[in-house]
Order: sequence, then C-alpha cells, then structure tokens
Amino acid sequence: MTKRYFGTDGVRGLANGDLTAELALDLSVAAAHVLAEAGEFEGHRPFAVVGRDTRVSGEFLEAAVVAGLASAGVDVHLLGVLPTPGVAYLTDTLGADLGVMLSASHNPMPDNGIKFLARGGQKLDDALEMAIEERLREEWQRPQGGGVGRVRAREDALDVYVGHLISTVERPLVGIRVVLDCAQGAASEAGPRALVGAGADVTAIHALPDGVNINDGCGSTHLDSLREAVLKDGADVGFALDGDADRCLAVDHEGNVVDGDQILAVLAQSLLEQGRLAKDTVVATVMSNLGFVQAMREAGIGVRQTKVGDRYVLEAMKVSGYSLGGEQSGHVIMSDHATTGDGILTALHVLDRMATTGRSLQDLASVMTRLPQVLVNVPGVDKSRADEDAVVAAAVAEEEAALNGSGRILLRPSGTEPIVRVMVEAPTEDQARGVAERLAGVVRQQLAL
Repeated sequence: MTKRYFGTDGVRGLANGDLTAELALDLSVAAAHVLAEAGEFEGHRPFAVVGRDTRVSGEFLEAAVVAGLASAGVDVHLLGVLPTPGVAYLTDTLGADLGVMLSASHNPMPDNGIKFLARGGQKLDDALEMAIEERLREEWQRPQGGGVGRVRAREDALDVYVGHLISTVERPLVGIRVVLDCAQGAASEAGPRALVGAGADVTAIHALPDGVNINDGCGSTHLDSLREAVLKDGADVGFALDGDADRCLAVDHEGNVVDGDQILAVLAQSLLEQGRLAKDTVVATVMSNLGFVQAMREAGIGVRQTKVGDRYVLEAMKVSGYSLGGEQSGHVIMSDHATTGDGILTALHVLDRMATTGRSLQDLASVMTRLPQVLVNVPGVDKSRADEDAVVAAAVAEEEAALNGSGRILLRPSGTEPIVRVMVEAPTEDQARGVAERLAGVVRQQLAL
C-alpha cells in the first residue's frame, strides 16, 4: 500500500525528520508531472509561485521545492515570506499554473509543511493528491538545456497582496484602535501594513520573527498576551493570527475571546444585510457550536455543515456557490475576495462591520450564545482506529444517552497531528468536561500505541 503523505492540509511533519529536502523535491517533481498530464500546462511554458512562512526550515525546503520544479521544466517565481492566502491570491492573479506554500500553520516551529495550490489558487482535490503520491520517485525524462525552469524573485509580491486586502474594505477604519498578534509568522509585515493602510490605529505584537519563535506562546493558539495588550492599551479590539495567517481569532475590548463561530456569525449578518450572502446561507463544520447554528437560524440564515477541515468548507462553497464559510478555529473564507481562509482579510471585515455600525465587537458577537464546549486532545494513540473501536463507540453512545438531547459529542482523529479530538457540548461546562475527560480516558486506553 502506498504511504499516505497528504493530510487534510497538505503534507506536514517534523522538518528534516518526516519532511526532508529529498521528499520536498520529489513531491514537487511529481506535482509538476501530474498537473502536466492533467492538461494544466498545455500550450504554454508552465510557471509556479512559491512562498513560505518564517520557519528556519522553510529556507532549505524552499530550495528543494524550487529545484524539483525547475528540474521538471517549470519556471518559478519566489514570493518570499508571505501568508498562505497571499500565495493563493498571487497564484490566481498572476495566472500561475501551480502555487506552493511552505508552512505548518499553527504547529510548533520544528514542524513544517507543503501545500500545493492549483491554477486559480484552489487547493488540490483528493484525486490529484493521491496521483502525486503514486508518482513519487518514478523514472522520468528530464528536460535539458533551455527546457529546464528559470527562477526569479517576485519583489512586488507583498505590495500586490496588501493592496488587494486594503481594496476590499470600502469604509476607512479611522479611529479604531487595534492590537494585532502576528504570531512571529508570515503576516508579521503584511498584517500591520494592511490594517494601517485601511485606516486603523494598529499596535503590532509578536511581529519580529527570527526563524525559531513562530507560534511560540503567541498567535491564535495562545491568546493571553493579546488579551493583556488590549487591556493595557485600552484598545477597541485585538486579533490573533496563526503562523501562516490563514486563520484569525479575536478578543473584545474587555479581553473576552471571540472565536471563529462568533466571527462567522458577525460576518454572516453583515453580508445578509448587504444582500451579499449567497443563498442566505453560511457554511460551517460539525465542530461549530450549537449556539452558532441556533443564532443563524433565528436570523434567517441557513447553515450548511461539513466535515472538519477548511478544504471541506471550501468544497461545499465552491459546489453550491456560497459566499461565506468557516471554522470555529478561525478559518474564515470570503469567496468574494479570496480562495482560502485569510486571517488578515477576516480582521479587516470585522473592523469594517464595527466602523459601519458603530458597535463594539462585544456587542456584535452577542448575536450568539455559546453552549459550553470542551475539547480534549488525546495524543499518543492510533487515530486510524478511532472510528472502528467498539469499546469507544459504546462509551460514546452511553454518554450521548445520558445527555438526552441536551448536548452533543464529536470524536474525530486530527487530519494534521497524531491525536484524537474529543469534543463535548453540554448545559454546563462542568458536565461537558466530565463527559470529555471520561471519553478521553477510554480513547487513551483503547487506542494506545
């Protein structure tokens, strides 16, 4: 059986351990061959754009990806450090045949990843990813002479992307004080520039990346420092990005966390009022809080739910023509402006809603009341057996019966990490935590490696 390299968000693993320069080169060659045979390069000399986040390992992985693509006859434009949505945008805008982003998103610094984007800035579908894996390290006829790819730096990449972000906001954000946590990542320059360019008064924190401090106690997975900065500065709002800036979480002026569900609810109502919410429907995942679903229905907004993963949200939006979708984790996709989740774009449009209504984020987010939700990650287990173990299934069924319709349970393997996630919603947090901990114990015992 062919080893699976692709997860729900590209190929990800320990840099120079699981994800080596050799693997990066081989994946790039295979991707070039698969896309060429799919007709993506037909009739013209192909070219790709390559961007990365601030991880030190991104430097050697970038070199490997470029070597692979160029050796396969693909010209390469280097975008440098740029958010994932920036790479997606430039893949589309520049008419590139392929986009490549080197990032492990919110993962710790030692990890890294490779995301491939098809023409138009769209994520590759499962069939293409499987085809790339099947073509790894095959024998092939190498181009020579002028047939090899050429490589050049695209010096204007950041300017083009930031200009696009600013252009999506119609109202100046003058007078709004913002703290932006850049996670020492790919948005450390792009994020502050975009918000300042749109008129906001911005204080940037964790915006001095050194190659090893990305996501280190900061960003969307560590909100304490953002909360402290907002309260200290008396800011109106704070936003936290992750390492590649495709997700965004927020805190209000009192330091209360505003998660992806609440942000999605705020933007859904905004688009509905503007008549720009396609089919009056928002796309979310099964992880979305029940309070979000209830609030949307009360507002006359339909909710289409998918499996967890922004790729499934994107797929549903593309197939059915929806304009807004997202995840509780802060991936928000606004298809009028982007082909993927974009944390900076999300922050800009939340600020635009605040400027338009004159309301605080706390007030806007009160449109929904969150049912207490507890998420327990169980590491060191065989996640491939999570959906098959009879003892685990029986334990879930017993806890669901005890909740008697007053909450819900979701148990799923992570698509990017070797863990199983146990999510429980219940009338009280204590009740939810008790159920989650009991189930986590069963998972830990039954699925131990």
